[in-house]
Amino acid sequence: MAVTIEELYRNYGILADAKDNLSQHKDAYQGILDGVKGGPKEKRLAAQFIPKFFSSFPELADAAINAQLDLCEDEDVSIRRQAIKELPRFATGENIFRVADILTQLLQTDDTAEFNQVNAALISIFKMDAKGTLGGLFSQILQGEDIVRERAIKFLSTKLKTLPEDVMTKEVEEYVFTETKKVMEDVTGEEFVLLMRVVSGLRVLQSVNGRQQLVELVVEQADLEQALNPADPDVVDRLLQCTRQALPLFSKNVHSTRFVTYFCEHVLPNLSTLTSPVAELDIQLEVLKLLAEMSPFCGDMEKLEANLNTLFTKLVEFMPLPPEEVENGENSAGEEPKLQFSYVECLLFSFHQLGKKLPDFLVDKVNAERLKDFKIRLQYFARGLQVYIRQLRVALQGKTGDALKTEENKIKVVALKITNNINVLIKDLFHNPPSYKSTVTLSWKPVQKPDAAAPKRPSGEEVASGAVAKKQITPLPRRDARQIYNPPSGKYSASIGNFNYEQRGGFRGGRGRGFGARGSRSRGRIY
Repeated sequence: MAVTIEELYRNYGILADAKDNLSQHKDAYQGILDGVKGGPKEKRLAAQFIPKFFSSFPELADAAINAQLDLCEDEDVSIRRQAIKELPRFATGENIFRVADILTQLLQTDDTAEFNQVNAALISIFKMDAKGTLGGLFSQILQGEDIVRERAIKFLSTKLKTLPEDVMTKEVEEYVFTETKKVMEDVTGEEFVLLMRVVSGLRVLQSVNGRQQLVELVVEQADLEQALNPADPDVVDRLLQCTRQALPLFSKNVHSTRFVTYFCEHVLPNLSTLTSPVAELDIQLEVLKLLAEMSPFCGDMEKLEANLNTLFTKLVEFMPLPPEEVENGENSAGEEPKLQFSYVECLLFSFHQLGKKLPDFLVDKVNAERLKDFKIRLQYFARGLQVYIRQLRVALQGKTGDALKTEENKIKVVALKITNNINVLIKDLFHNPPSYKSTVTLSWKPVQKPDAAAPKRPSGEEVASGAVAKKQITPLPRRDARQIYNPPSGKYSASIGNFNYEQRGGFRGGRGRGFGARGSRSRGRIY
């Protein structure tokens, strides 16, 4: 026979009045547990009464938790929310792990209010016992259903950083790192990015040693010991994802050597055959940008000369020879090669950075004929470059304020940065012997504001010369945005063609791409 409202209130009264003799009224508490078999009103009361006296009846602990879980799975969403709201009251002693495990499974709900209730409950028990709560979360990440795993990882990536230091202690952070490494043994691309966000934000890993540990974690994921299969988009995507995650970690003390070496030995030789994991991504430009960003942090390299030679060979490929002249001394129509400025900026910058480590490369390591060919290509490229720089300066001259904020002019400003960068680097290489002293900021990177008084608003002429404050340039906000620069009309622009300016894109593939397929997991309620 189902328990009635009156019986629930009577049993509640018995327990409330018992005070120190609660344990003698086991039957009254059992009567409250039986309330989960009643109607909606009885269930709502049971959801509130069961946790209130839970700690006084340890012999009924399992029965009480199971009764509350039945309410967490009730068809009535209001009953579920009430039961979930009270779950943290069961999180005492050895029960913390189980409650965290249960709440993690409940993250799979599609009801927004219920989902928020689960999140709030998890945060609540985090503050009681962070390590125990993490144990429940990681248990489900490693063994739970895919939807539970996905949402548990997202919970960690968004909520851990909001917890105070007295909750996220050194011991707790070290536990997070240890457990995350276990999860990383079998992850998808999206999961990898989210988990890197989790560990990168840990205070315990903000030292040089900590960042080095993070790099080691990424290196392991990148599988840099294996040769690259350029035809496999999953393999290419894995490399891109890992490199993007490693980039913010590199510094003068945390070197990018292994990644730069891998790019020189395995990626550059296969550049033209790389299969993009995302249809609209210019994979060659993406790879070259990553290499350029890493190159300043490269340490001592075992095969420096060989890798410089690979980089030099690829640079030459993107720097065409001037077209042959016909008898009247004019260039043959329609045969002007394209100058691919975006690619050349990346390759020149990378070569310039690694060249510092072997400054006599162009003097002693390249034969005279090859060096002569390279200088001819440099001269031709520089000539075309000057034409574009002049045209861009004219186009931007006199532009101020809002006029510089139009998309067209923003693109022109970036285009001017690209061409100015190349111009500076080419001048260095024209020195005898070649110099590697100039410093440029890659065109897609934000300009560092000098430590000086607030600058006046620049005129178009100042913009054309490159003296543009960060505020006026406003770097393009979207990492995956693509913009095409169409040079002004004229002899060189018509024959040499257009060049692309593309921001580095983020991960846009679906789950399961690139990082291995995870094995099947148990289904259904396991708590």
